Amino acid sequence: MRATTGVLPDSTTTRFQQLAWEDLGTLDEPPFDGMLSNFGGLNCVQDLRAAAEALAQKLKPGAVAILCIMGPIVPWEWLWFLGRGEFHKAFRRLRKGGAQWSGIAVQYPSVGAASRAFAPSFKVLRTSAIGALLPPPYTQSVLGGHSRLIAVLDRLERRCDTVWPLPMLADHYLLELERA
Repeated sequence: MRATTGVLPDSTTTRFQQLAWEDLGTLDEPPFDGMLSNFGGLNCVQDLRAAAEALAQKLKPGAVAILCIMGPIVPWEWLWFLGRGEFHKAFRRLRKGGAQWSGIAVQYPSVGAASRAFAPSFKVLRTSAIGALLPPPYTQSVLGGHSRLIAVLDRLERRCDTVWPLPMLADHYLLELERA
């Protein structure tokens, strides 16, 4: 676990804490004003409802939580792995019980499943796509030479990141929640 304190430009003191979702209850501080979970940390949690309840206990009413979650339906991933003959990897996110990675069962909840797990303690403010139109980084060896196409896809995704169905078809989606 690592904690740092810093000062933001408006002189607000901020505390950053790195810890597992399952350890959220160990924090003794008063309720927080906000929270960020990045890089699919929630994908390693087996009980989203329990994680939501623990987070609700640590956030003030009106606080915002931003969760970056890896989704289950990723057409780019399907095309990439099917094209390489790696059928076992193509649909790994759809397997019941998730996929195994480094001894961890990784779950891939849909936008709807994650939203339901965090209700009624949280209201969804926004859902946006990360990597719905843009190809994943591991395609760089093949698609890296198409910088104009990548730039166009990047601009298009940034303009349409909240438009249905992009968040549901993205490598990751951002779920922005407000504590009720």
